[in-house]
Amino acid sequence: MVIFVDMDEVIADTYGAHIEIYNKEFKENLPLDIFHGSEVWHKVPEDRQQSVRDHARTRGFFRNLKLLPNAQEVLQKLHEKHDVFIASAAMQFPNSLEEKSEWLDEHLPFIPWQNRILCGNKHILRGDVLIDDRSYNLKTFEGRPLLFTSPHNVNTSGFERVNNWLEIAEKLL
Repeated sequence: MVIFVDMDEVIADTYGAHIEIYNKEFKENLPLDIFHGSEVWHKVPEDRQQSVRDHARTRGFFRNLKLLPNAQEVLQKLHEKHDVFIASAAMQFPNSLEEKSEWLDEHLPFIPWQNRILCGNKHILRGDVLIDDRSYNLKTFEGRPLLFTSPHNVNTSGFERVNNWLEIAEKLL
């Protein structure tokens, strides 16, 4: 199988990073569960929303993301059995292309650079499976779309859902 895997909110914890940075910047302790069903910036005071939006434009944001639980181990096994490509929209934020590439070198060195698609729009992808947290990327995919659960998409329906990497292993290994 040819499997495409998104990075942000599928392999790397961008949502948690936004909350962590926000809490540190504004000396708050906002828990993850209050954000369910929305983007982080929608749930903070209006005068702080731009600050959250700007996190992804800050140098180091994408480079310092935490790996989601079990992602590395399951991706290693998928890579051994299938053609795995990391497909991430990396053109939107100036620093993300370089930082995502370095992050992949560190956390997923077994995925060669030839299997990394750092793009602007995922409608070009053709393969068997796309694992993504954004429904707009899954809508145009002609293969099997898997919606990876993230706080912002808990109310999204219409797609086969996976809640974590262990569920992905059950479905694809």
